[in-house]
Amino acid sequence: MSNSNHLPLLLLDNSGMITAMNEGEFKCTNLTFDEAKHIIEVYDEADVLQCFNNKDIETVIYDYLGVTKRDFPHKRIRNMRPGQDAIVFKLLITPSETQPIIETEGVQARKIQNIYVYCQYLSRIT
Repeated sequence: MSNSNHLPLLLLDNSGMITAMNEGEFKCTNLTFDEAKHIIEVYDEADVLQCFNNKDIETVIYDYLGVTKRDFPHKRIRNMRPGQDAIVFKLLITPSETQPIIETEGVQARKIQNIYVYCQYLSRIT
């Protein structure tokens, strides 16, 4: 499926969102993982642009959202166009309140942070 104005769906991370919102008016709403998965899957592979290189976000898309692995074209976006939509993967990293220690391959590893992710749907209105 392609959107009616033939603009690709953008997949953005935190910094890509800031860059893409260079000019215009936008509407942003939070998405559940199920909603994000559904939106991505209704688009054909060629109608989605992956605008980040973060492997952690790719893991979120394929392993946690359960989106079928596809090879989306990569492109840096400076400005979203009027009528264009994006899904933004927001990573929040917080210090760990506890630092449990585990043994791994004969050495100790300590937890130092927590990583959270949530999704937003971003549309450029004008």
